[in-house]
Amino acid sequence: MKHRTLTRAVAAVGIASLALTACSSSSDSGEETAAGEETTTTEESAEVVSTDCEPAQATPGAAPVTTPLKIGTLLPETGTLAFLGPPEVAGVQVAVNEVNEAGGVLDQPVQLVTGDSGDTTTDTANVTVDRQLGEGVSAIIGAASSAVSLKVIDKISSAGVVQFSPANTSDQFVCYPDKGMYFRTAPTDVLQAQALAQLITEDGAQRVAVMALNDPYGTGLAANTVEDLEAAGIASDQITKIIYDPNAQSFNAEVDQVREFNPDAVAVIGFEETAKILTRMHEVGIGPSDGMLVYGTDGNMGNALGEGVAPGLLAGMKGTTPLTDIGPDFENRLKAADPALIDFNYAGESYDAVVISALAAEQAKSTAGVDIAANIIGVTRDGIKCTTFADCRDRIRAGEDIDYDGVTGELAFGPAGEPSIASYGSLEFGPDNTLQTNDFIIVNQA
Repeated sequence: MKHRTLTRAVAAVGIASLALTACSSSSDSGEETAAGEETTTTEESAEVVSTDCEPAQATPGAAPVTTPLKIGTLLPETGTLAFLGPPEVAGVQVAVNEVNEAGGVLDQPVQLVTGDSGDTTTDTANVTVDRQLGEGVSAIIGAASSAVSLKVIDKISSAGVVQFSPANTSDQFVCYPDKGMYFRTAPTDVLQAQALAQLITEDGAQRVAVMALNDPYGTGLAANTVEDLEAAGIASDQITKIIYDPNAQSFNAEVDQVREFNPDAVAVIGFEETAKILTRMHEVGIGPSDGMLVYGTDGNMGNALGEGVAPGLLAGMKGTTPLTDIGPDFENRLKAADPALIDFNYAGESYDAVVISALAAEQAKSTAGVDIAANIIGVTRDGIKCTTFADCRDRIRAGEDIDYDGVTGELAFGPAGEPSIASYGSLEFGPDNTLQTNDFIIVNQA
């Protein structure tokens, strides 16, 4: 695994929203194991995905393409992820508007081709990608779900088109053979696991149960969290891992396994089914309001979770989510694009994905997907700092090497095309089941 270090940032107070980053999947139930060993209720076992590799880099084309830049979106307008779509769609729209107001890319307006990703239960993503490739897009912003992205990544990369996710966090993408065409502004869960492990160990936990849904997001984050808890000094026989089917009708058996393990802390890595899990935990006396140290992650640490359980049941539950302080100015720009917007999760990451793609096209002097891909990492690091498309674009045209820092902060993309610096909110539910941000954890990956 790559070396990681953490530093604590300045405390702040705010509200975080539910951030769903990968779809769930289901399979058959399995057998219980003894306490201290991994338990899985599915056929798939969770392993730490290797991130020790030299990721492929895109090869520029032989000649530049100067037709107008077309950007597609592959974002959840329908399906189980639909609640996540509005802030991401708004972030993309604001970025396209501002790029065009500044004169566009190569002095031509950016064209936006919108599309729905659906979820893993449908073939919506493939249909959308086929249509957008047919319309000649050079970059596709999405998907939000890691599992959905894995369904279309080969098709997109083979077409020489950039795929740029604002929300994928699965570490499967770090070494994925994507021809250097896949990027993301969301940090990998290799980093979130470290932040989560720090939260748990700072509270003094010594015996930990980790429950996670069976999909690339859940199994990967769970495996890395266990690894980081062990690195922090918790013995392996003091940790149990339970991988569950998120589509199950009941989670009583899994929760009973947790109770029998008798932990002093429980991490639940899940999505909307987390409400059922926590309700059952409360019924058997091990919920957060019962005094148990309970933690969540970006898939469930949102106010929507609080609305799905009994009043006060979540009091004291803590967790992490990729989070930066985007500020009221950006929120107002988003609301101008979508007056009905109430959540802002991954809006900044969506905005930055568009701006980075536009700047990479300017740097390449080409709107071809492979040329954009070959320049994305370079415009985010090791140059003169700039924070707007117009300023960065003008510096590029003046022959300067730029380092774009976006609304999500410093990016400094590494060779895998993802942020090497990540900010996580340290969140906590209050007595009214609403979230506050107690602090920020900054994670640096060397």
